[in-house]
Amino acid sequence: MLGTVSKRESRPSAVRGSGIVRGLQKASFGTFSFMANKGVFHMVLALLLGRAIILSSMAPFGVAFLAVIWWLKRPLVIPVTIMMAAGASTYSYGHAGFIVGASTTFLLLSLALRKTSHPQKWLPMIALMASLIPRTVSLALLDRWQLYELTLMVAEGVLAFILVLIFMQSIPLLTPQRYQPSLTNEEIVCLIILLASVLTGMIGWQVQGVAVVDIFARYLVILMAYTAGAAIGSTVGVVTGLVLSLSNMDHIYQMSLLAFSGLLGGLLKEGKKAGVSVGLIVGTLLIGFYVSSGADLPSSLWASACAVVLFMLTPNSWVKQLSRYVPGTDEHHSEQQKYLQKVRDVTAVRVGKFSDVFQALSKSFTHLESPKEDNGEAEEVDYFLSHVTEKTCQSCFKKEKCWVNQFDDTHNLMTDLMHELDERGEPSRVMRKNVDQHCVKPQKLIDTMNHELSFYHANKELKRQVHESRKFVAEQLQGVSDVMNNFAKEIVKEREHHEHKEQVIYHALERMGMVIQKLEIYSLDAGNMDLELIVEIDNYRGEGAKIIAPVLSDILGETIVVTMEEISPYPNGRCYLSFGSAKHYSIESGVAHAAKGGGFVSGDSFTMMELGRGKYALAISDGMGNGERAHEESMETLRLLKQILQSGIQESVAIQSINSILSLRTNDEIFSTLDLAVIDLHQATSKFIKVGSTPSYIKRGDKIFTVEAGNLPMGIIPDVDVDMRSEQLKAGDFLIMMSDGILEGPKQIGNVDMWLKRKIREISDEDPQAMADLLLEEVIRTQSGTIMDDMTIIVARIDRYMPEWTSIPSVKKEA
Repeated sequence: MLGTVSKRESRPSAVRGSGIVRGLQKASFGTFSFMANKGVFHMVLALLLGRAIILSSMAPFGVAFLAVIWWLKRPLVIPVTIMMAAGASTYSYGHAGFIVGASTTFLLLSLALRKTSHPQKWLPMIALMASLIPRTVSLALLDRWQLYELTLMVAEGVLAFILVLIFMQSIPLLTPQRYQPSLTNEEIVCLIILLASVLTGMIGWQVQGVAVVDIFARYLVILMAYTAGAAIGSTVGVVTGLVLSLSNMDHIYQMSLLAFSGLLGGLLKEGKKAGVSVGLIVGTLLIGFYVSSGADLPSSLWASACAVVLFMLTPNSWVKQLSRYVPGTDEHHSEQQKYLQKVRDVTAVRVGKFSDVFQALSKSFTHLESPKEDNGEAEEVDYFLSHVTEKTCQSCFKKEKCWVNQFDDTHNLMTDLMHELDERGEPSRVMRKNVDQHCVKPQKLIDTMNHELSFYHANKELKRQVHESRKFVAEQLQGVSDVMNNFAKEIVKEREHHEHKEQVIYHALERMGMVIQKLEIYSLDAGNMDLELIVEIDNYRGEGAKIIAPVLSDILGETIVVTMEEISPYPNGRCYLSFGSAKHYSIESGVAHAAKGGGFVSGDSFTMMELGRGKYALAISDGMGNGERAHEESMETLRLLKQILQSGIQESVAIQSINSILSLRTNDEIFSTLDLAVIDLHQATSKFIKVGSTPSYIKRGDKIFTVEAGNLPMGIIPDVDVDMRSEQLKAGDFLIMMSDGILEGPKQIGNVDMWLKRKIREISDEDPQAMADLLLEEVIRTQSGTIMDDMTIIVARIDRYMPEWTSIPSVKKEA
């Protein structure tokens, strides 16, 4: 009880502590945002860049910074110019005069950019001119036209040109609003150059004999090394040391010290801030003893110590905020994961909405079919009679008598006449007598009605085709809606279950001595599991299949196998292993086929394909006739079947879709059969769909089972009745599928079905390919070696999958 009370009492303080931290973070971010938005931050940069000089006389930083400010924050141009002049005056009045002259020249030249659509393209050139013109005037007044002076002048202009391009990329990165999820390598380098240029403006400032520029330069290096690692840390050290050494040759050793400290600090970042600080101190000692025999070592150590103090006082929240934008860091990876999760959620919502749209469209097409057949038939008869009477009775003098006084008799007579003409082509004697008695122009009425009947039937056929097209569209839209709905459900699956399993797998493998670098779980669906693992293994000897996969099998409750592996050729290298669900059953298949007359082109086509989620399909299509046209028709059927089935649409809907396409796209009497078997490799169940195809056989030991159906070939009638049969297969079963050329080949045999069953029973070879070859050979022998029709046989053997290794129980299972 006491422990419980103490925990409850500690919670408010923890909440207050976290609230204080969040408050400080918000306050610091708000202060930085205020300084950036109001221009205070830019004023500080202008002050430091105004007094920045390299090679004792070159000052390309100020005019480059002014050019970028003119592009980004034009209202700050005058305040920035004043601050740069003030900063330059702290160095020398001559340097301040150059800054004022270069700024004035730039502002005058920038007046020509007001009417251009893309002024940023001309800013580097204007900065070059703004740097050259004041120097040229100065050399002319002082009459100092030496080659050295001219070289420095041109170099300064070129540097101003380049710095404009660099500052254009780096200065926007310092604003509080960051819209890019990460920084590129080029942006990082440009930002480092900007910060190093700002540090150059601190040269000459000292506190108790310690250079301020050394403190902040070393602080910047260890901060970046701690944030981004050794690569970025050493890069920051090299660039910062190079810029500082150009400003003052006494700082030439700084490049070595900063680069080495950044590299060593980055390598020791696993030791947190203390490890990075040790890297700086060690680098300072080594370079300090090497340079000047340790004469400047005390001041250098004091600078490093001050940098370490600033580094220790830097809040970790700032470091994490900065790490979000540096590729390769954990914070950046976490930010990317959040972004991807948000994208997945948004995608799932949109896919779900699209699914609803397709479902609504499907229902709208279905509602169009709701009118009853009787009402539709009566309306069509009335329309037909109205067209006939318009051409016959409308001009007749007995119109009023027939259609006003004797409406029912006239209507019934003409309806009966229409049906007799439709069925027989001419009226019977009784009907002709009734028409002659009732109508004064009987022959004209009969001829007109015969003429209108052709349009009547054409109209009915058109309406039937429209009805079938609507039904086809409705089924397709419903199928697409189901696929998209299932896809949306897969996207929005909770990741907490994956994270729990990841922790269990991590702990289990680490207890076995495995060093896991990365674990990604993409799917934990039964029969469709998908995992990726990067592990450090010394001298790989098949641990993936022998150890890791059995452990995963025990944890996930399903047989897991290695689907792909990339092994490092070096000791203790990183090995990439991919794992997936093992099927409970496997299929080995064989195919034998022959074209009519021994030709090369057969009207039969076949395919065997993986459908995903542990399903395997075998199909034979027989195009009516022989030759190239039949081959193209059967291949087109299988191509459509493959694409539709692999999209996830149900088998029956796929068959209806293919049949509708084949019946609507052409008027030629070219049809094709389809024999499809879809086998579930997890449960060994099989679905058989036969559209105009021959029976299939299942061999189980000495027993032979027949699977058949009586549907017409596809393309003959628009609405094919898909008869689907399901059969439970067992390990060791043989599935034999064949085209009609096999059954129709042995013409002299009375009962081909019994003959085929006997031949299948007599084959003792367990190889599916050998069985297919033997059956085809037996059929050809009955024809004395003549191939009368295209023939195709597919034989598939269902075997139980036996993993090489049994599961290994984990040491400690989660409850």
